[in-house]
Amino acid sequence: MALALGVLGLVIAFLSGSQAIMLDGLFNVSYFVIALATVRVARLAEMPDSGTFPFGYGYFESLINAGKGLLILGISALALGDSLIALATGGRDVAAGLAITYAAIATTVCGATALTLHRLDQQLDSPLVTADVGNWGVNTAVSAAVLFAFCLIPLLHWLELSGFAPFIDPLLVTLIVILCIGVPVRIAMRAIMELLNRSPAETVRQPVQAQVEGAVAGLPVEELHLRMVHPGRTLYVLIHVVLPADHRPEGLAALDAVRNDVARAVHSVAPKAVIDVVFTGDASWAQPWPPGGWPKGKAGL
Repeated sequence: MALALGVLGLVIAFLSGSQAIMLDGLFNVSYFVIALATVRVARLAEMPDSGTFPFGYGYFESLINAGKGLLILGISALALGDSLIALATGGRDVAAGLAITYAAIATTVCGATALTLHRLDQQLDSPLVTADVGNWGVNTAVSAAVLFAFCLIPLLHWLELSGFAPFIDPLLVTLIVILCIGVPVRIAMRAIMELLNRSPAETVRQPVQAQVEGAVAGLPVEELHLRMVHPGRTLYVLIHVVLPADHRPEGLAALDAVRNDVARAVHSVAPKAVIDVVFTGDASWAQPWPPGGWPKGKAGL
């Protein structure tokens, strides 16, 4: 759908002289190009880790979403600059009939695609699909706004206000970019923070913390440290459990049983979690990296 709308938009933009349609066409072509990579990444995200990628492929999803957001942001900035120049130099004439026809088709197609993706998003746990729902929702709103604005051109001519008609197209592009710029910014920023290993939101952390605390409640825990990152759909959880130095567990099997309890508890709230549980009697192994570096003998932590 993105390719079909993109090609149609670029052709109509050339014939009608509309930069608003050109912007819409470029958006859709960009979606299509990124979708080719998205299909590959969606398959990779379901694969287990490997020797080449020992922590799996979750970061590829964040990388795709970051690229998608930045690409749309760049196209929007170029379109905004061009439209501001047009507004300052008398606007530009647009073939309203062609523009209205395209906008009507684009609004219908984008709305149907957004609705289809929204239904799929209810069944799938994929940030790629979630991001596309937002993208196509914005695309639908943009196309509807374009349709409404272009319908004003014949109205202005009928009201003998044709002097304002050349400003409709550049003004429309300016408003679209200003009103919709938040979507690509949010997509890119969230993905970039995931790539930088920023801790996930409190709504993700708190349920995991509660489940881990409940799973280790039977141990004499002195300190409990959780570190989490959330690239794409995968949640990586590193858990350090600090026990008394004189604690003597009943062998490795007892500790593995606790690990199983922790894994089941965390998976109840985060099915895509990858979990490591470390037991230690030395709290310095579990605490954050000290400003002066690790004590001698612990540099390899």
